[in-house]
Amino acid sequence: MKRGLFVFVFVSFFSTLFGVNLLNKDSVLLIIDGKDITVAEFERIYKKNNSKESQLDAKSMEEYLELFINFKLKVMEAVKQGLDTSKSFKTELSGYRKQLTKPYLVDKDIDEALMKEAYDRMKYDVEASHILIKLDANASPKDTLDAYNKIMKARKRLIDGEAFDVVAKEMSEDPSAKDNGGYLGYFTAFQMVYPFESAAFNTEPGKISNPFKTSFGFHVVKVLKKRLAVGEVKVAHIMVTTPKGISPDDEAKAKTRIFEVYEKLKAGGDFVTLARENSDDKGTASRGGDLPWFGTGRMVPEFEKAAFALAKNGDYSEPVKTSFGWHIIKRIEKKEIGAYDDVKADIKNKISKDERADRSRQAVIAKLKTEYDFREFGDEAKTKGKKKKDQEIVLSRKNIEDFYTVVTDSIFHGKWQESLASGLTKNIFSIGDSVYTQKDFTAFIMKFNRKGTKMPIQELVDQKYKEFIDNKVIKYEEDRLEQKYADFKYLMNEYHDGILLFELTDRMVWSKAMKDTIGLKDFYEQNKAKYMWDTRYDLSVYTCKTEKILAKAYDKVSDAKKPLSFDETMKLMNKKDTSNMKIAEKGRFLKGENKIVDLKVAELAQKKSLIFKNENLQIVEIKLIDPMPKSIDEAKGLITADYQTFLEDKWISELRTKYKPVVNKDALKLVK
Repeated sequence: MKRGLFVFVFVSFFSTLFGVNLLNKDSVLLIIDGKDITVAEFERIYKKNNSKESQLDAKSMEEYLELFINFKLKVMEAVKQGLDTSKSFKTELSGYRKQLTKPYLVDKDIDEALMKEAYDRMKYDVEASHILIKLDANASPKDTLDAYNKIMKARKRLIDGEAFDVVAKEMSEDPSAKDNGGYLGYFTAFQMVYPFESAAFNTEPGKISNPFKTSFGFHVVKVLKKRLAVGEVKVAHIMVTTPKGISPDDEAKAKTRIFEVYEKLKAGGDFVTLARENSDDKGTASRGGDLPWFGTGRMVPEFEKAAFALAKNGDYSEPVKTSFGWHIIKRIEKKEIGAYDDVKADIKNKISKDERADRSRQAVIAKLKTEYDFREFGDEAKTKGKKKKDQEIVLSRKNIEDFYTVVTDSIFHGKWQESLASGLTKNIFSIGDSVYTQKDFTAFIMKFNRKGTKMPIQELVDQKYKEFIDNKVIKYEEDRLEQKYADFKYLMNEYHDGILLFELTDRMVWSKAMKDTIGLKDFYEQNKAKYMWDTRYDLSVYTCKTEKILAKAYDKVSDAKKPLSFDETMKLMNKKDTSNMKIAEKGRFLKGENKIVDLKVAELAQKKSLIFKNENLQIVEIKLIDPMPKSIDEAKGLITADYQTFLEDKWISELRTKYKPVVNKDALKLVK
């Protein structure tokens, strides 16, 4: 009766504790200090750290569960100690979070389209000329209009038939246009700012683009040719410089020098040697003239043309003249544009550093505004009868108009006072359940209250208002990533726990073992039998100057009745000439580490010590050293590692006693 009652109570307890009758992936597998850990959490970690090919047997599962419990115990202890509240922890976790959020804040469709667009452009090189009318990024509307009118005037002259280089030399504000007539040579994707690249690739050869704006100002571009991409080439060169303003005599001497080198090459001379001896490019001469990989648009046109004209690896050019001097160019290697999948990662990285990356960000912001019901507050009366888009413009304009009068030019000198906007407290927009006010926007503007380039106040306020909205929309999404994406939540938990695990394990085990010299010594004394030397051999080899000295020295050290020590013998032999007897080799060796020792191992097992001569005028002494414990210094690395294991095992035992983990073995069977 008592036995039956006990079984009933036991089963009832565990049924209540774990819900045995309703086991599923959300069932509790483990309870530590009252905290439930589900089958799903354990299974996710297990599968992440074990390959699909790993055998899922009960033994390996239980072994991994023990490791998982140890991990959870350490993290729980770290939280109990408040390590997750420290400034250093929060800073480190915040840094990781910033990196981990990036893939969730891009529009994958737009990113893929941008990558494919870039790849398609990389297949071609465009030859073009351009005219630039400079415009400051913070230019006034009047200055912007003046610059636009200038570029339109230049384009009209081109359309009317004037030569491009003539108009460029006269009107372009690109300093190089005075010399090159606006000619840019060939270029491909990522070599120009994105708007310029797009204009060039979207303009047909022989045509002149409409004006377009970049961060430099307004441009028109004429596309001359479009060819299949030449790829990239690696070359070496020998250079003789012709500096600007060089005299005709020195110019002639430079030409003579380069052609003399060329003749030596033709006669079979070594390119690397000739580059080291003759090249004026000191940065590459020591490397035999070796230059980094380059593609189109990276070198001056004459150099590029000659480099890509070389048909085979090892071919070299005739002397080529550029604005820098004379060159002989040798092709080392050439490669074409790789397949899309091979270069995709590189393209993605380049896009992330390029203007086009903002297209993906703006697309994400637009989607989030819709998803979280973004709304602006303002003069609703003025929105009646207007389309939704126009309503938003009216509302937005109303919200920021108040700032046009309170923000002054003092902000460009870092002297604007926040108190000037103290009366602005209205709500300006909401995103989800968050509402932002004019006061919040004032605080944002204050971040830019510093010395800077002056611009129209209205333009500054409009620009910062857009930035403020964008930042808050992104921030709203970032704050909800854990709720929205389970994978992100799990990943953040892993980083959270990993940082805590490292910090506390370092305190309790790794650093402690390094710093606790007394504990380490006590551990060594108790376990020194584990750190034994095998049989070793003490070897000393002495070289004598002559056969006579060898014989005399050998007699002294091997005298059966009263042998001298080797030190005494050396002192006696070297009394008149210190070179008579010298130490050639000394050391302690294990079997297999020294050929001289290895030849005598069997004999030493019987005699323990040997002194003998060899054919090299040498006396050899070998002493057998019986196995003995290594000193703490001799085995410090191994001892420290074992001490760390000892400390960790002891610590885990204490944690298991403290937190008393309870495992539901039935739930473990659900892991697959």
